[in-house]
Amino acid sequence: MIQSTLSPPLTLEEFLATPEIEASPAWELTDGTAQQKPMPTLFHSRIQRNLVNYINARTKIYEAIQELRCIVPPNSPVPDISVIATERLGEEDGPFNGAPDWLIEVRSPDQSTLKLQSKILHCLDNGTQLAWLIDCDRGSVWVWDTDGLPMVYEDDDKLPDLGLALELTVNDLSAMARQR
Repeated sequence: MIQSTLSPPLTLEEFLATPEIEASPAWELTDGTAQQKPMPTLFHSRIQRNLVNYINARTKIYEAIQELRCIVPPNSPVPDISVIATERLGEEDGPFNGAPDWLIEVRSPDQSTLKLQSKILHCLDNGTQLAWLIDCDRGSVWVWDTDGLPMVYEDDDKLPDLGLALELTVNDLSAMARQR
């Protein structure tokens, strides 16, 4: 049984040994506290699917994967999208050991921006090179790289990627949320 926030902190090992963590939506461990991700909305699900397909169609050196459990001690985040260099992906099934090269989160209406930022910062401290926090309600994308403070992109601003020349704008992401 997953603990509540009032229980003593869980270790990473205790958390990973709990069968309920693979429920849908997935559970994440942050600073000893287990929390279930919110159920995605229609637009959230569409943007995840369409962005993963868009990225994967344009690169062979990275793979974009939805809802991949990562092991970034002492935490276990499950980013909405993890983009990882294919050479870092092994042949075995299971969680990914390490932080993704590029982490993408789509904020749900009831999701805490502060908790998402905390997850992003932990991954940036542990090897993530680029992070996007997509906020469909506000029509903006917060972008972090290894330099620290985020930049906020809107409308026709071209979003940075990992040198893939995707040429995506915030408006393109908004269109993906409505694309079937």
